[in-house]
Amino acid sequence: MRKAALRLLPLALLGMLAAAGSALYSQSASSSSPVGNKILAHKLAVELGTEKALGKEMPVSSGVMYTLYEKAGVFARRARQHPGAMRSLHHGGDALSRANTEGCQNVFHGHGMTNTRVNQDCSLRRQAEEAIQINPRDERNIIAGQNDSRIGFNHCGYDWSFDGGKKWGDQVPPFWQFTLLDGHTADACSDPTLAWDSRGNAYIGGVFFDVASGANAVLVMKSNAGNGGSFYHSPDPTGGFQEYRDTPVGVVANDDASEFDNDKELMTADAYRSSPKRDNVYITWTRFTPDGLSPIYFSQSTDGAATWSTPIEISGSNASICPLGGGACNVDQGSHPAVAPDGTIYVSFANGNLPGAGIEQVLNVTCPASADCSSPASWTPPTKVGDMIAKHPVGTQNGCGGNQCLPPNGYRVPDETTVSTSVDRNGKVFVSWADHRNNTNPNCDITVPDGAPPCDHDIFYAYSADGGTTWSSTRDVTPRSRLGETAQWQPWSKITSDGSRLWVAFYDRHYGNCEFTGCNDITAAEVRNPTSNHPSIEYTRVTTDSMPNLTPANNPVQAGFLGDYMWLDTDSHGDAHVVWADTRPIRGDAPEEDVYYSEVHRSGH
Repeated sequence: MRKAALRLLPLALLGMLAAAGSALYSQSASSSSPVGNKILAHKLAVELGTEKALGKEMPVSSGVMYTLYEKAGVFARRARQHPGAMRSLHHGGDALSRANTEGCQNVFHGHGMTNTRVNQDCSLRRQAEEAIQINPRDERNIIAGQNDSRIGFNHCGYDWSFDGGKKWGDQVPPFWQFTLLDGHTADACSDPTLAWDSRGNAYIGGVFFDVASGANAVLVMKSNAGNGGSFYHSPDPTGGFQEYRDTPVGVVANDDASEFDNDKELMTADAYRSSPKRDNVYITWTRFTPDGLSPIYFSQSTDGAATWSTPIEISGSNASICPLGGGACNVDQGSHPAVAPDGTIYVSFANGNLPGAGIEQVLNVTCPASADCSSPASWTPPTKVGDMIAKHPVGTQNGCGGNQCLPPNGYRVPDETTVSTSVDRNGKVFVSWADHRNNTNPNCDITVPDGAPPCDHDIFYAYSADGGTTWSSTRDVTPRSRLGETAQWQPWSKITSDGSRLWVAFYDRHYGNCEFTGCNDITAAEVRNPTSNHPSIEYTRVTTDSMPNLTPANNPVQAGFLGDYMWLDTDSHGDAHVVWADTRPIRGDAPEEDVYYSEVHRSGH
């Protein structure tokens, strides 16, 4: 697949890729090059096999790479190789019911579960990498977001519901008048993120870039309380007519690629009415540098996302846990911030400052409630939450494109972006992630190109009862004794407010023969009494039926990308609300990616 993709690349891009090693250090990308950002040009070259990584590098967001692949013509080449797949997308002609919906809806029912299509566009374009948040002022009001290709390249789409997820509306907000640092306007967005504050104001954000230039930015827009995320506008209230204006946007970062490429930003807000930092909005993200490093940065807004503090590096140093890099913990990805009721901020992330392929760890840094978190001195040195053994195979088939995958699936599976953080009302901090530590099949290993199932990939969590200073032992949510020698991957988690239940949702291949055919389901694990020595775990099959494997043979345009994260939120009743990228077709018989939602009730409800 990589050789085939290279034959399609324009000559200008081939020349740029061949020289990208020196370009990273000595020159900026040519203005005529299809990929103008020199850091992203290098990342693309590594994925296409024309360059070697600069030491131990972290992966760039799937949404960003999906855009670069499309610009390079990779998907067009696949479509020409598999013309029958594209015809099958239009075969069948099933009418889409529009009853009780804001657009082209679909609902799957089965074994007591309801799966509702969230994105409402009527196209056959890709939606994946999703987030969800419940309005703390009105739990019937839910917002969601996803990587979204409906208007070309990869953008960020956002959704809303006013009836608890039964009906949805959606949109691609008007971010596109923002001018990047080099004078270009952005033509792509990745890594959708969202948050509510305590007053019911909603916020959305993403990473914005122009594929033909080096500049990139992290931006935020707002939906004032009462609008419920049904539309977004400028966060700046000055000048009047705020809800009619799409400029100015909130600018968290705006950089050129000579210094940074911003990636994988996630946002939260202090939604606690009694917090001394009530309604502050926070973002953390990865900043890739030309030398292959990728520390975690932080910024905050104290005025409703209108203005943001100067970005600061918070991943810090700890020689005892980051032996590579002189003690600096600066090979990072996948940060996720969470706020405690007293205003303390916890940020967990994946770190690779360790020797050995696939040998990584999960770290946490903290800013106390009493501190000014816009100051680097306010953040604690990183502590180790647990190991991350990301030793699953690197694949070239089924759309893997030189990324780590779990065969026979071709979806890229970066464990680094599965780290999620949450805090209960007593201040206990919970972190979950996925890794490959329990695999015993030598053919499903990073040393075996492409690999073969079975692949025992599992989901883990740990917690801290002392403000992130020390962490519990790592607990396996999906042990082989319960789910067999099968793969569970791309989790997201949330602790209930009272701390009695840790909900973890994930992709799951333990149903039927999915481990060997590549079909997938979504499972929600309800971990009861998660801080006890013997927590109990109940599993709910969220999907009403298995999702088919999506490959270049059945959908070459969407193969390889299922997003870098899924999401869940919990409500005041202790139930879980889950969103995921689903490949079940609703027209014809070709798998096609859309976002689906389901509510999972707590046990005993």
